[in-house]
Amino acid sequence: MTELDPGRSQLSLGVDAARNLATTTKTVPQMQEISSRWLLRMLPWVQVSGGTYRVNRRLSYTLGDGRVSFTTAGSEVRVVPAELRELPSLRQFDDPEVLQALADRFTQRDFSAGDVLVQAGEPADEVVLVAHGKVNKIGAGPYGDEVVLAVLAGGDHFGDEALTGQRGDWDFTVKAQTAGTALFLPGDALRELVERSQELREHLRALETTPKGPQNKYGEAAIEVSAGHSGEPDLPGTFVEYELSPREYQLSVAQTVLRVHTRVADLYNDPMDQVEQQLRLTIEALRERQEHELINNTEFGLLHNADLKQRIHTRTGPPTPDDLDELLSRRRRTQFFLAHPRAIAAFGRECTRRGIYPVGAEFGGHTVPAWRGVPIFPCNKIPITGSRTTSILALRTGEDDQGVVGLHQTGIPDEYQPSLSVRFMGINEKAIISYLVSAYYSAAVLVPDALGILEDVELGH
Repeated sequence: MTELDPGRSQLSLGVDAARNLATTTKTVPQMQEISSRWLLRMLPWVQVSGGTYRVNRRLSYTLGDGRVSFTTAGSEVRVVPAELRELPSLRQFDDPEVLQALADRFTQRDFSAGDVLVQAGEPADEVVLVAHGKVNKIGAGPYGDEVVLAVLAGGDHFGDEALTGQRGDWDFTVKAQTAGTALFLPGDALRELVERSQELREHLRALETTPKGPQNKYGEAAIEVSAGHSGEPDLPGTFVEYELSPREYQLSVAQTVLRVHTRVADLYNDPMDQVEQQLRLTIEALRERQEHELINNTEFGLLHNADLKQRIHTRTGPPTPDDLDELLSRRRRTQFFLAHPRAIAAFGRECTRRGIYPVGAEFGGHTVPAWRGVPIFPCNKIPITGSRTTSILALRTGEDDQGVVGLHQTGIPDEYQPSLSVRFMGINEKAIISYLVSAYYSAAVLVPDALGILEDVELGH
């Protein structure tokens, strides 16, 4: 609108004055933090009475296939002595002095991409710990070609058989894919310590002589069954052994106190209820935190509760179709992937580079990326490291499928949403109303193969 010339009289009502009589159209308060929260939407929620959920499983034998941790001081890398108990042969050994002596005997070796750490056919007389970097475990294929048996990264190990005196030859080759560091425990140093330590010597001897119970391929106590027989042979007797100390999940809580001045609640409620809008945004923030905890909490978060056998590494760094196929093959009936949006973009780039254009999946009126018909849902709660790596999760859900389930308790006092309560806490001497807003939740993985993780997914390619 152009300004009137000085001295010229106004012929109609101005806009600024007219606004004083007009009704302003307003939006409800907006909030950028709100995300799609696909994990909360996709998890089936189980009612947990009493706030505790117990997961009973068949008895499983501890195989000691955990990952080892390290400390660094400058360029020197050392294994944490207590972490040596993650080796299968040392799982039940708890003498701190001997573990320290073992740790001191490891020697550091830095390697470059393409270096061979161990060679098939050579004597297997050392324990090797991968401190950082990525290596391929390579074996011979059925037609004489090389096949990658496994991808090992920081915390993985091999050669544990040297501890029990099972000396033979390496039946695989380990070749570095990236630069990194490994720690080696030579057999001579190990045998010298075994001779000096009666505790270690007795532990290893007992390990060799104690018979192991029959197991299935998952490490569970076997159920003996006879099949394909004829006549009247003696049938095996059996029973199903349970874990003696099953895991129990306690409901976690996210809470905050919402404060609203009575003057605001009394006088400024038209056309929008101020308390209702304050509560709406507070609940949105609680739900965002709830999803973050379901991913990252060290006690029940999915990133920390995946079985070690269900964690795999990318073959080349960025997420490729081969990597997602490997992740799918580790479990039956994978229902969806969960990945950071940048990881989804990185996967799309790899597909485009190969000339592959996956068909998306329709879900709830939304079109989302998919691979092999399995939808890939975005989740910005999955962390990205400083070196721009992240993880991709694959889930099977539901109690009927022995999958991942969300845990909550409905019917709590002052319930506002399922398992979320809003309690009036009173009005203080400053005329401020307080409400306690609480959300109760947790998650459980019923069997190990319900959850898989593709780790060290590089985003910078």
